[in-house]
Amino acid sequence: MARQKHRQDGQCPVARSLEQVGDAWSLLIVRNAFDGMRRYGEFLDDLGIARNILADRLRRLVEAGILEQVAAADGGSHSEYALTRRGKDLFPVIVGLRQWGEAHLYGKGERHSKLVARADGKPLPPMRPLGRDGRPLEADDTLVKRIA
Repeated sequence: MARQKHRQDGQCPVARSLEQVGDAWSLLIVRNAFDGMRRYGEFLDDLGIARNILADRLRRLVEAGILEQVAAADGGSHSEYALTRRGKDLFPVIVGLRQWGEAHLYGKGERHSKLVARADGKPLPPMRPLGRDGRPLEADDTLVKRIA
């Protein structure tokens, strides 16, 4: 019951965001869209997700304005899914999750994928919140202020 209360907290941007993309399948679909996937079958094959769950998550992501259905790039009769501006704004979230996973979920030398800059092929530097003065902030340097 406590979990439900937090998810209904209208003043918390985290809770409200989780209502839109708070399950693993939705975030993995968004990740795949960033990786260039656009077709239902591509998501289905890559994720190994049940068809009904995939259809539901795609519908929800479209309703939330994170994905949009567009005409097929090859001119075919099927539609594809593309990230909207709102969806593209999730890029730092996906990068943050990826970097956290790289730092904490793999053993030394264990193989995993890496996100690299297209321009130079080098891994992205760790994402860090910055203060107005440009210095990195840690959790202890912040607080949540309720706005009336």
